[in-house]
Amino acid sequence: MNLQSIFAELEQVDNEFFGRLEHVSRRGLFSSLTKKTVAVAAPSILASALTSAYGQSSALPDNVVDVLNFALTLEYLEYRFYDTGTNLTMIPSQYKPAFELIRRHEQIHVNLLKTVLGAKGIPEPKFDYTAKGNFPDTFSNFQTFAAVSQAFEDTGVRAYKGQAPNLMNAKPILETALQIHATEATHAARIRFLRGQKGWITLASPSGLPPAAAGVYMGEDNVSQKGINLQGILSGVVPVEGVTEAFDEPLTKDQVMTIVKPFLA
Repeated sequence: MNLQSIFAELEQVDNEFFGRLEHVSRRGLFSSLTKKTVAVAAPSILASALTSAYGQSSALPDNVVDVLNFALTLEYLEYRFYDTGTNLTMIPSQYKPAFELIRRHEQIHVNLLKTVLGAKGIPEPKFDYTAKGNFPDTFSNFQTFAAVSQAFEDTGVRAYKGQAPNLMNAKPILETALQIHATEATHAARIRFLRGQKGWITLASPSGLPPAAAGVYMGEDNVSQKGINLQGILSGVVPVEGVTEAFDEPLTKDQVMTIVKPFLA
C-alpha cells in the first residue's frame, strides 16, 4: 500500500489533517519508518492517525460503517477482478497499462477502506466472475472481460453517488468517498472509450453490454431533475439523448446488490 499517497489524499480533503495530530508531522512520521515497517504496519498507523484526527476510526456511526462496508464489497469485487485479469495474456498489450493502473487504484481504495473500518471491516468475499454462467469466458475473451469491467465501473460510480447522502454525518469520510467516486468515473470513461462507447451513458441503453448486464443502466433514461422536466423545456433544442447524458443517476444499495449478487460466489 502506498501509505504516503493515502495521507496525501486525506490532506487534500482536510488541509489541517497533520495539524490535528499532536507531535506528528508528515516528515517525522515517514522518516521513522523503513519500507518494511510501512508495508507491515501501515494499516494500524493510518487507523491511529484517523483516530487522533477525527475520533472516528474506533467509533464510526453505524450508518457510516454500513456504507463503508458496502463500498468495500464493491472495491473488493473490482480489485480482485483486475488483479486476476491483468496477469492474463488475452488483454491486448496496448490496454495493459490502463488496466494495471485501475488495478492499483482499486487496491488503494480497498486498503484505505479496510484501515478506516478496522475490526468492523468485512472480510473479502468469494467471487464468481462468470456471474453464475452469464459470462463464461470472462478471463479468456478480452471483449467479455472489458464488458464486465465496464459494468463494474459504471455501477461503482452510481453506487458511490447513491450513498453520499448517508455520509452527511461524517464529512471527512464523505469527501474522501467523493474523491473515490471521481476516480471511478474516470475508470468508467476509459473503459467505455476502449470498447468504442461514448464516455457517458445515453438513455438506459446497455451501452454495448450483453443482456445479462442490462440492469447496470436502470433509471438512466430519467429526463427530470429536481422535479423539472428538462425534456419538455429543451424540446427542439436538445434531443432526449442529450438530456439523459447530462446527468448520471444514483443507484440505491438494493439496486446495486441486485446487479452485483450474481458475481458473489
